Amino acid sequence: MKLIFVSSRSATVLLDPEGNFLIESPACLSLNGQSLGDVQRSVVSLFDLMPDTAYVLTMVRNGQQDTLSFHTEKENYTLDVRRFGAVGDGTSDDTAALQGAILCCPEGGRIRIPSGVWRTGPLFLKSHITLEICKGAVLSLLTDRNHFPILPGVIQSEQEDCGDLLFGSWEGNPLDCFAALLTGINVEDVRIIGEGIADGRGDEGDWWRYPREKIRAYRGRLLYLRGCKNITVQGITFRNSPSWNVHPTFSENLSFLNITVIAPAVSPNTDGFDPESCQGVRLFGALFSVGDDCIAIKSGKIYLGRSLHMPTRDVEIAWCAMLDGHGGVTVGSEMAGGVQQVRVHHCWMRGNDRGLRIKTRRDRGKNGVIDEIRFEDVRMEGVKIPLVVNSLYFCDPDGHSQRVQTLEPQPVDDSTPFVGTITFERVHATGCRACVGYILGLPEQPVRHVTVRDCDFDFIPDAEPMVPAMSEVVPSVHNRGIIARFIENLTVENVTMKGIQGDPVQHL
Repeated sequence: MKLIFVSSRSATVLLDPEGNFLIESPACLSLNGQSLGDVQRSVVSLFDLMPDTAYVLTMVRNGQQDTLSFHTEKENYTLDVRRFGAVGDGTSDDTAALQGAILCCPEGGRIRIPSGVWRTGPLFLKSHITLEICKGAVLSLLTDRNHFPILPGVIQSEQEDCGDLLFGSWEGNPLDCFAALLTGINVEDVRIIGEGIADGRGDEGDWWRYPREKIRAYRGRLLYLRGCKNITVQGITFRNSPSWNVHPTFSENLSFLNITVIAPAVSPNTDGFDPESCQGVRLFGALFSVGDDCIAIKSGKIYLGRSLHMPTRDVEIAWCAMLDGHGGVTVGSEMAGGVQQVRVHHCWMRGNDRGLRIKTRRDRGKNGVIDEIRFEDVRMEGVKIPLVVNSLYFCDPDGHSQRVQTLEPQPVDDSTPFVGTITFERVHATGCRACVGYILGLPEQPVRHVTVRDCDFDFIPDAEPMVPAMSEVVPSVHNRGIIARFIENLTVENVTMKGIQGDPVQHL
């Protein structure tokens, strides 16, 4: 066992580094001699601990015993939101009371939200606090957008030596958007912990009825972090967000542990987790089932890529489950600042359209460098296309233009992105449909190197044809191997493909 995180009231432990989201055989846990029962997740979180206390966690699995000792942190104050006038009856508006508790919390203190349904508008975090949403507690977001503050996209400086202020964000551009249920702007050393629920109630308001329209501002998130440092989110369930669920941007040293993110399959653009221009990101033991990509690693569109040039890098995603959703783990397509040094391992995917997915296109810019991306030890069930690298992705109206979609080489200039080294190792997939993988580079800037090694893919017989990569130049296929076009180096080693038609590797 390995300790991943400890606070004054909680801890997260890795039970089996070789498991996926689930371990093969249950583990029986006890804490200081008290039984916690059987668990089957590789990563588990413990709550309701006491501050400044020594604990011994014991695991018995397959007849073997392992122990882990840890000590919780000290805590100076606990602020119960009921003392500030919050009611939690599901009908009263508790926004002012909840915000008051946050603002009054001293450094090192904890705000406690106990069991109940707490109706609230957006809440703003402050530095050096712990916000605990306890088991049975639901932060229930108001549905009337007229009660929401707006985060301005750009506030221009009055002085030449000061940069513009960027607050709001919408799909990779600095645009006005509504504040999130939990919003952090330039805060640091914050923990958001607990077994409670952050409910965006996107199914009850008009958020999902007008998904592309700017009505005063664009749709908000459930958790939005901008310019933040040293943030840990542990155990929280995020559901039914107005748009993207968890969206950290221009932030660093972030940990997301045992979170759950859920939304109906038909909900528009309810991405699960979208780190954008962030560095030092850890996502362990998470569960996703959403209406768009489960995870989408981004770095903005061309304005942000050129003006701020902050790539997303040093990302580790492990022991997670991605159920349904358009993509399991996606890089892009808003990646004009670049995405580098990403490792995804020991994850499980089921029922996604595409499993491991790279998306870019012309006009993402020369800073849009995707490189050093590793996907390892991933299991898939019923994922239609396990592997996709697409440099002609047709998002946005201009993505369908002739210049973006043409197969004729264009000049390599400031608008041209780059895809470097992508590695897929020990990917095991059953129930595949279209093809093992579709790799499409730019004719003027081919993908540098893709490796597929020690993998096996099993297809359903005579699957219905479908388009494997979202580009106007890609035809429908079914039961095919790896299809590659505009790539410099493709390495395929020790790969088994059952139920395919034609050659295992086809270069167009």
